[in-house]
Amino acid sequence: MAANYDEKLLLNYVPIYIMLPWCERECGKRIRRSLETQLKRLKEEAGIDGVMVDVWWGIIESKGPKQYDWTAYKTLFQLIGSLGLKIQAIMSFHQCGGNVGDVVTIPIPQWVRDVGENDPDIFYTNRKGTRDIEYLSIGVDNLPLFAGRTAVQMYSDYMSSFKENMLDLLEAGVIVDIEVGLGPAGELRYPSYPQSQGWVFPGIGEFQCYDKYLTKDFKDAAAKVGHPEWDLPQDAGEYNDKPEETGFFKRNGTYVSEEGKFFLTWYSNKLIFHGDQIIGEANKIFAGLKVNVAAKVSGIHWLYNHHSHAAELTAGYYNLFKRDGYRPIARMLSKHFGILNFTCLEMKDTDNTAEALSAPQELVQEVLSKAWKEGIEVAGENALETYGSKGYNQILLNARPNGVNPNGKPKLRMYGFTYLRLSDTVFQEDNYELFKKLVRKMHADQDYCGDAAKYGHEIVPLKTPNSQLTVEDIVDAAQPSGAFKWDSETDMKVDG
Repeated sequence: MAANYDEKLLLNYVPIYIMLPWCERECGKRIRRSLETQLKRLKEEAGIDGVMVDVWWGIIESKGPKQYDWTAYKTLFQLIGSLGLKIQAIMSFHQCGGNVGDVVTIPIPQWVRDVGENDPDIFYTNRKGTRDIEYLSIGVDNLPLFAGRTAVQMYSDYMSSFKENMLDLLEAGVIVDIEVGLGPAGELRYPSYPQSQGWVFPGIGEFQCYDKYLTKDFKDAAAKVGHPEWDLPQDAGEYNDKPEETGFFKRNGTYVSEEGKFFLTWYSNKLIFHGDQIIGEANKIFAGLKVNVAAKVSGIHWLYNHHSHAAELTAGYYNLFKRDGYRPIARMLSKHFGILNFTCLEMKDTDNTAEALSAPQELVQEVLSKAWKEGIEVAGENALETYGSKGYNQILLNARPNGVNPNGKPKLRMYGFTYLRLSDTVFQEDNYELFKKLVRKMHADQDYCGDAAKYGHEIVPLKTPNSQLTVEDIVDAAQPSGAFKWDSETDMKVDG
């Protein structure tokens, strides 16, 4: 059947992807068959555009340094491509397990963890000395501790091997996005709120920079500015404290002192330059191919309405009423022609109790606005399982904050949306009918369109940066600048 669409309305189309379920080791034939059946239905009946897949470091390079095994993924990707679906591939350099929604455990490679047996400081560490083994500390990014390679070299070699082994799928336009994992849960952040260590919502979390490498880095930085006596925070409390219970986050607390500001600048800059370096490697590797590079930023919506923004600060986002924590990340991504992928698109301010001081709507507006002001594209996903019209309508509002433009391109439009996650629950009768409506409304009531150029998303060959990110860039981008206005509700409701 020929697709039916209005060319002007098509310019409002937002492609929709679905996140694949986790596979522990090899996706066996039985699992692949059931996956094929489900994806066929989603493509033919719902009209989804593609899928997002975690490409686990802990599976691919498990046998030893540079011993990559891509066979299972090659088979899976060929299957997805044969169904006419596009692929967003995540370079997952983190452990699966220990975060919200994790149902399987896939640690980082054993031979990497073995280095940590003798040198546990390769892992992020809190003030008490508890290690977080889900991702390597930024402190070892450029130290050759892993059979002669640095952490960044391991990530870079992995992405090069991915490109070599998947080149046919990249050149055929099947793989359209490379999302580069930059931290726990694949997000550019510190592991400040690990459930594995007893954190519960809406705790402030803890700074994660007390390994010997980051401690030395901080002490050197403090000495350089003439303050060798400055130290990493000792008064920032524990995972489940409230901000006011700590010396650091209370009103007029350490966080507004000269020493506190220096620490927060150092802590957040380390994170941004970590992202810059690894996205820079991805950019070099995939340059010239028609593919996007992207990075995911976490939606830390709790305590957003507290003056300290404590939960954001511990995660590495130095975001306050008078300091922008997200535009500097967007500025970094703009240097690499990257896409910012954000989360919690389904959430409303009323979803959580008052004590959480949660403001996901304002947070989403702020982050999306800053990325658009930096001239980059924004994609996004839901944070928690969502099957109802309330969450779907909020997602649709964020996808086109000022609605559909019947005469062409809308003022604001997200680059794509990824639904978490594929499961049998999606196919339960009422759920599936509503999900099909979500896809239809994302597509601005147009039929599925396989040609991204028709809705203004033609992928051009990836360019290399023409300038380096500087500390001055970050200072400049951190100046407060308002958010765009959002309509109060979407004009494309799934139940309207």
